[in-house]
Amino acid sequence: MTASAQSRQSGQSQPQQPRRSRRQVLAASGAAGVGVAFSGALAELFTGTAAAQATGGRSGYGPLVPDPAGLLDLPEGFSYRVLSREGDALSSGEGRVPSHFDGMAAFAGAGSSVWLVRNHENRMDAEIAVPTVDGLTYDPEGKGGCTLLHLDGRGGGTSERVGIAGTSTNCAGGPSPWGTWLTCEETEYLAGEEGYTKDHGFVFEVGFTRRAPTSVEPLTAMGRFQHEAVAFDPSDGTVYETEDAFDHPFGLFYRFLPDKPRGGPGSLAAGGTLQAMRVPDVPDLSSVTETGTSFKGIEWVDVPDPLAAETPIRFQDFGKGGITHGQKLEGCYWGGTCVYFVSSFARIDEGSAAEHYGQVWRYDPKANRLTLVVVFGPDTDVQLPGESPDNICLAPSGGLMVCEDGEGAQHVFGLTRQGSVYPMARNRQNVGDEDEPSWGEFAGVTFSPSGDTMFVNVYTPGTTFAVTGPWRH
Repeated sequence: MTASAQSRQSGQSQPQQPRRSRRQVLAASGAAGVGVAFSGALAELFTGTAAAQATGGRSGYGPLVPDPAGLLDLPEGFSYRVLSREGDALSSGEGRVPSHFDGMAAFAGAGSSVWLVRNHENRMDAEIAVPTVDGLTYDPEGKGGCTLLHLDGRGGGTSERVGIAGTSTNCAGGPSPWGTWLTCEETEYLAGEEGYTKDHGFVFEVGFTRRAPTSVEPLTAMGRFQHEAVAFDPSDGTVYETEDAFDHPFGLFYRFLPDKPRGGPGSLAAGGTLQAMRVPDVPDLSSVTETGTSFKGIEWVDVPDPLAAETPIRFQDFGKGGITHGQKLEGCYWGGTCVYFVSSFARIDEGSAAEHYGQVWRYDPKANRLTLVVVFGPDTDVQLPGESPDNICLAPSGGLMVCEDGEGAQHVFGLTRQGSVYPMARNRQNVGDEDEPSWGEFAGVTFSPSGDTMFVNVYTPGTTFAVTGPWRH
């Protein structure tokens, strides 16, 4: 989330980059409806401010009511419960709750219970590292990982423990069809760099039960690069992956063909083939500016060295025709019969062929067709309320919930099926001072399997909220 990026090129550590517009992570629940929302009135999501859109009825749930506790403003009729706070003691006794709350997903547990899996985007300078736990730690020097919250049927926490530790920069990921979480490292450091003792830049599978345990062995066949998010094709088990690389020539869009597709927990460790997308005659996705533009005959090229032992994948030789790149490839999710992925922005002065404030792409595997579904600015003159959208999930009403990531006040915005935008929540936790206030961004918005509770994180100070109310009115 909010942090400087670190990357490698040809074995050289790169300097930290300026703050970027951040992550878009989609929750698993209800993904089939997202494509309709994106291809419809999604642009209206970014055309107004919270004050302008503070209306009720079909436009939302009404204006936000100031929270006397100074934590979270919500519409009238809604309430929140703080499930977890950075620095508090883990109920497992393993240590303290780590810093930098990021991507998150909710899974059905036994009975009416819910498992929340939460990423911690910790680098080496993290205030509170994910505690190292025997059997759950990859690299003892890594500060990142995931924590697990187990909630009872009434939404209260029954336990909080480490899911995986010793990883780095765990930003996003995605749920598997068999109910585990794939957590992604958004870094490329090798053993011996920055104090790490093992290579980083991998995907790990995090489970919650004995039937689906966590593995601290990286899924190396899925590649070593600056991972952002993953999404599964439920029909054949193909896994799609985005790369949020911070230096030119930027990231690639990948697919992973497992040797044991749909094989259940641990099956991805059996290996497979990693391929990168080539759009003929399109070396840079930012050069496509017209919504609805489609490309047939997409090519998938085997990655020469998925482990990037000598050269980062995006710099490797893909032969005649090269490979297709895109700046800020972030969110990735399955909707209906297609996979969607997002480029948050592109800037010419950073190496992109053209500029935009966001693209949403749809790839149809059966038709082997890539289509630009949505593009924002600068020619469209779309005004973002802050900086850019972040995590997105489908609400029980059928609309979307979107985490804002920018300067000033930070909100969770809602988008109705009719295209109206409304404020759902505002973070009141000031991490600045009276003269220069600053509010931490939201992340990891997701709903319980029953749809009656919205879970959302504040990145810093790390806070996980459970929000209940008249969602279906």
